[in-house]
Amino acid sequence: MAAIPSCPKIYHITHIDNLLSIATGEGLVSDAQRLARHLSCSLVGMSTIKQRRLKEIKVPCHSGTTVGQYVPFYFCPRSIMLYILYKGNHPEMTYRGGQDPIVHLQADFHQVITWADAHAVPWAFSSGNAGSHLARFYNDPAQLSEINWDAVSATDFRDAQIKEGKQAEFLMFDVFPWTLIEKVGTMNEIVLEQVHSALVGIDHQPAIAIEPDWYF
Repeated sequence: MAAIPSCPKIYHITHIDNLLSIATGEGLVSDAQRLARHLSCSLVGMSTIKQRRLKEIKVPCHSGTTVGQYVPFYFCPRSIMLYILYKGNHPEMTYRGGQDPIVHLQADFHQVITWADAHAVPWAFSSGNAGSHLARFYNDPAQLSEINWDAVSATDFRDAQIKEGKQAEFLMFDVFPWTLIEKVGTMNEIVLEQVHSALVGIDHQPAIAIEPDWYF
């Protein structure tokens, strides 16, 4: 079993078209907040899963909340969701734009939970897919051992247990501030330049880099 990373990183993927509104607004918002505020954005997720996360899957360590009220991150880049976007043939996906315009937003787990605790913002993490009825949730960093770190780092996820473990998620309630994003990763130079253009004049400037190993 792989050791728990000393400085775990977390990753959210979004379409480049969303980056300016994320950086100029409060940051990333949950699906619940997006719907409540009638926000328009380029969606790359599956509507059926989003509805299940909004209405059915509870986060027991924060009573009365559902997964859809949280902003989700993975503990790795090159996620299974990105693979689905890359393949572009899932019957429940309406998005068919591939992985090229998708950017990774990276943050530091410990920095994030320190901020969240200081501002009384609920957070949690799951040991697998947080949209599953089998998901288990935690809100104590001492429980990071519940994550299968071998699965998180795996590049071959055909095995069912690896596939589930790789989808471990970090969740922050309502809004994830842009100021906690420490890096934006892109697939190529074209999108890198689009990121630079989108962030002109923005006070918080994370590192920006081409990260081919984060893509398929």
